[in-house]
Amino acid sequence: MAVFTPLDDTQVAGFLSRFDVGELTKLQGVPAGTENSTFFVTTDRRELVLTLFEQGEHEELPFFVELLDFLDEHRIPVAGPIHDRDGIALHELAGRPALLFPRLPGAHPSAPDVTQCRALGQALGEMHRVSRHFGGHRPNPRDIHWLSAMHHKVLVYLSPEDQALMQDEVDAYQAALESAEPLPQGALHGDLFRDNTLFDGERLGGIIDFYNGCTGDLLFDLAIVINDWATDADGRLVAERHDALLEAYLAERPLTATERELWPLMLRLTALRYWLSRLLVVYVDPPAHDLTPHDPEQFRRILLARLEHGALPLPDIEARP
Repeated sequence: MAVFTPLDDTQVAGFLSRFDVGELTKLQGVPAGTENSTFFVTTDRRELVLTLFEQGEHEELPFFVELLDFLDEHRIPVAGPIHDRDGIALHELAGRPALLFPRLPGAHPSAPDVTQCRALGQALGEMHRVSRHFGGHRPNPRDIHWLSAMHHKVLVYLSPEDQALMQDEVDAYQAALESAEPLPQGALHGDLFRDNTLFDGERLGGIIDFYNGCTGDLLFDLAIVINDWATDADGRLVAERHDALLEAYLAERPLTATERELWPLMLRLTALRYWLSRLLVVYVDPPAHDLTPHDPEQFRRILLARLEHGALPLPDIEARP
């Protein structure tokens, strides 16, 4: 259950009175999720989502509001936060920071098809293209600096082979990135897995849960997406989904020569990022709530597949004029 702070109708009705969204008619806790308390809110005028922030750095929430406002203004399919009658989005409810969003249509695609991959690729390409002009700044909290600093904490829990694998990979990333030309920067989603999207059939209803959002290497974000959306159960890349997603993305934002050169390495780096973060949750910093951690083995398997089989060829696509 992902409602860690329960709310009643009276609390939510009072909260909604600050906004021009109508009167509360139904309140429902959402069981999905691992970090925040989420509720579906129905009023006599519309469907909404209410989120209470349970963990993380609350002083960074204004960054997420600013980013979502920016993307919403540029017609990227996200749920921009609803602002109250005084123009304020971020409030407090039940002692927790709270944001109210429109409820987007659709459901999470557990097995995305080629058409859904193409839609996600186009939306991510558009998002990255416009986000290069976003003025906010939040350093990527899971970049190579984090990998270098944190991987030592889990080595004692790994086999000698996996210890060597992790250390060798971090060394390889550091050497390659230190000698490379700077990569294009912009705002990142930072965690764009399938369950952070909503699809209404083949139509992308929206991209959600930007609470790992940051600014940094756009290629990092793209690699996270490919490792989840275009990978089979054995960790191998699926050519049809890979090509559909990347063709749509590259039509919106072509990669630089340096990005193309570093692409196989970035696929490995982001696989290690999730292998490490999941190991940390299992062995070092378990969740505050009674939740089952994600399996680290999934991304170890993906990393090994990228090392054994490499990356698939990148499509040669020109951006739209």
